[in-house]
Amino acid sequence: MPRKATRNAQGAGTIRQRPDGRWEGRYTMGRDPGTGRQIQKSVYGKTQGEVVDKLRDVTSEISKGIFTEPSALTVGAWFDLWISEYVSNPKPKTLQLYKGDIKNYIKPALGAVKLQKLQAPAIQTLYNKLLKGDKERKPLSAKTIKNLHGVIHSSLEQAVELNYIPYNPAKKCKLPKITRYEMKPLGDMTALFINEIKGHRYELLFLLDLFTGMRRSEIIGLSWDCVDFERSSIRIYRQLQYFNGQYVFLSLKSNKPRSFTVPPLAIDALREQKRRQAEWKLKAGSAWNNQDNLVFTDELGHNLSHNSVSKHFKAIVRSIGAPDIRFHDLRHSYATAALQSGVNVKMVQEALGHHTAAFTLDTYGHVTDEMQREAAAKIEAYYKGLETCKGYTKG
Repeated sequence: MPRKATRNAQGAGTIRQRPDGRWEGRYTMGRDPGTGRQIQKSVYGKTQGEVVDKLRDVTSEISKGIFTEPSALTVGAWFDLWISEYVSNPKPKTLQLYKGDIKNYIKPALGAVKLQKLQAPAIQTLYNKLLKGDKERKPLSAKTIKNLHGVIHSSLEQAVELNYIPYNPAKKCKLPKITRYEMKPLGDMTALFINEIKGHRYELLFLLDLFTGMRRSEIIGLSWDCVDFERSSIRIYRQLQYFNGQYVFLSLKSNKPRSFTVPPLAIDALREQKRRQAEWKLKAGSAWNNQDNLVFTDELGHNLSHNSVSKHFKAIVRSIGAPDIRFHDLRHSYATAALQSGVNVKMVQEALGHHTAAFTLDTYGHVTDEMQREAAAKIEAYYKGLETCKGYTKG
């Protein structure tokens, strides 16, 4: 008959041979907080020595506080649990991206693997394959791989906190280096661009973006209640994004609304847009539908689409010989012009909606480097002009 189990301290174990000939080692995981009873688990083996080794490993990990109980939970099942129970208050689009990563990349490659058996090389192999691509799938960018890694790392970190796994294998993976997109502000081509868009259906939208640096989804979602003509200011508190087959208003990228003063040219563009929209409304009559009071609409009051705005922009920059410039480069054009004109970096940061002025300086370092050289030259000229310093200068 099997030996009766005895009470043991946490981590202690006992060994017995079962009636079927196998050996069993029982260990104590502690006590149930509700009943106060010991929680006992077992390991099994064909020989006593095999069980002794298993039991020694288990009790050693328990005493060190690093033991995780064997589980049949798969990677796919864990990610489903994580996304439904542990991802708190995500933005709708963020949640959609997480679910897409799990469905399209994580589950097909790792879903059937037991969570406790998941190792860094398997995750690394996934990253490498996605980066290279194959006949069925285009290569993913380094930035997309980094975003995918963020999902995997966060999920596995939660699994560590719950003691499902002893450590996070994603921490040992190497990510591809992200090559920052080379921004291409209009610069010397600004006058040519402004001349080219005259009379274009999106002329005023392009001008306002050039004068304010708003993101595409922000300017498309701009409503008249956010425009203060008396104070020459604009308030940005939401963006219009295409989500789940329709356009919806979402919170800003930074989750932080912002207000900033705009130049008179921007106010002029807005006044002209208001005038044009009044004409469209009069012509459309009962067909007019601008329920969100948007600044930029079509002739019937409907919101503009991201693709349409970008398509028309690309046609314009191609016509002036600058096909590589993106719509987002209008934002860079604004920032570059503002900094080169001597606008305080803090004001530029607030207009762009960056988290910190340091980020703005890092993003537009090429501009600030040039400004520093110009400042040094001005200081040099100042001191050369002082009578008392002439003995120290060559001039």
